[in-house]
Amino acid sequence: MFNSKRFLFVTCLMAVCLSGCKIGERVTLSSRIAVPDTFGREQGSASAADVKWNDFFKDPVLRSLIETAIQNNPDMAIALQRVKMAEASRFYYKRALLPNLDLELAGGLRRFGDYTIDGVGNYDTNFSEYVDGDRIIPNPVPDYFAGLRTSWEIDLWGKLRKRKRAAAARLLASESGMHFVKTALIAEVATLYYELLAYDNELRIIQENIRLQENAVEVVALQKEAGRATELAVKQFAAQLLNTRSLGIMVRQQIIHTENLLNRMMGRLPQQIERGAPINEQILPDQITTGIPSELLVNRLDIRQAEFSLLAAREDIASARAAFYPSLTISANAGLNAFRAGVLFDIPASVAYNVVGGLTTPLLNRYELRTAYKQRIAEGNTELAQYEKTVLTAFEEVYTSMSAIDNYAQSYDYKKEEVDELSGAIAISNDLFTAGYASYLEVIMAQRNVLQANIELTNTRKDQFVAVINLYRALGGGWK
Repeated sequence: MFNSKRFLFVTCLMAVCLSGCKIGERVTLSSRIAVPDTFGREQGSASAADVKWNDFFKDPVLRSLIETAIQNNPDMAIALQRVKMAEASRFYYKRALLPNLDLELAGGLRRFGDYTIDGVGNYDTNFSEYVDGDRIIPNPVPDYFAGLRTSWEIDLWGKLRKRKRAAAARLLASESGMHFVKTALIAEVATLYYELLAYDNELRIIQENIRLQENAVEVVALQKEAGRATELAVKQFAAQLLNTRSLGIMVRQQIIHTENLLNRMMGRLPQQIERGAPINEQILPDQITTGIPSELLVNRLDIRQAEFSLLAAREDIASARAAFYPSLTISANAGLNAFRAGVLFDIPASVAYNVVGGLTTPLLNRYELRTAYKQRIAEGNTELAQYEKTVLTAFEEVYTSMSAIDNYAQSYDYKKEEVDELSGAIAISNDLFTAGYASYLEVIMAQRNVLQANIELTNTRKDQFVAVINLYRALGGGWK
């Protein structure tokens, strides 16, 4: 005796067994990088990343520039829109777990062939028309429907839930990406600001040297008239003056270029940038504490972004694997149905409904699922490699910035002593040249050396600020 329940059970069991064959082993994406216990030296238990950016930077002008950039920067606006796109994607996959419900108003027309089962079977019904003494449904027959249609895929194996979790992870990744853009923006604005102050100081040094060299040209010209110097000496001093003036013009161009970069960061057209105190009067932040290395994984937003992207990739792989198993779909419709518009609202006679449940499993199209599964695995391995690269880059930036702070501090002290020595050498060379004990080339060389040393001192001071900014950014500071 035929047992329909047993047949249905056996059919479902076979479908599950067939769909579960040759899916492949589960893939585990885990990083091989071990986080160190310390950064190589004692830096305190707290991390500078916990300090808010408006407390970290003391210059009020710089804080105002950063605030403007956060509000108007185009990259921040782009990052915000990416977050909104990720939110929409998450909402879509969240709704995929629920049934679809559509309101439908439809009308159609169908003609049956006279020599078909439908055509012959439509005789002698209660609603048929009389034709040669027989009653039949009109042919062609109209069809009107007004009602609701729904379909619902039951998430037996978690395929849809995994897609939902992947979308949620990508939303968190996009939010982390937006905060990382903010961190990078703050660091870039601060770096450009101190570069601008350094160029201002360079220009001041050059202008002072131009005045000294103009006096030197006048002195050597007078000495030539008195027969104590040659025309060659006059030419050499004049050439040195022209070279310094040319250097000043190039620095002015660098100032304009840096101002325009800052204006673009702040989302506005080129205009003059307000300055605070000169770079030599700017105060370096207190000693930056790095905290423990494990905090870096939390504070660095690019690491968190890569981590969430890796989590999404894991869910995508699991969802692609679940696609090999059977899917259960329930579809139904309910409404008013009739072959004449006049009787469409003849309730309850025109009421119609239909419910269908189906269990489907892929057979011939399994190669497409395998391809998709392999693609998800490759994408997951890519995200894993990107995560490891981001972690390695973060630690490299921290170590490099820590070393830079110490080295630039020592270099600044040496360079300052060098400037003091060379400044004294200028006065001595001028006296010796006037007394005839030094050549004009020695005077020119002394002027050139002190100019170059002063510029290098300014750049070293700028590099100190940049190193501090880089360490603050490398630790993940700025977004809180």
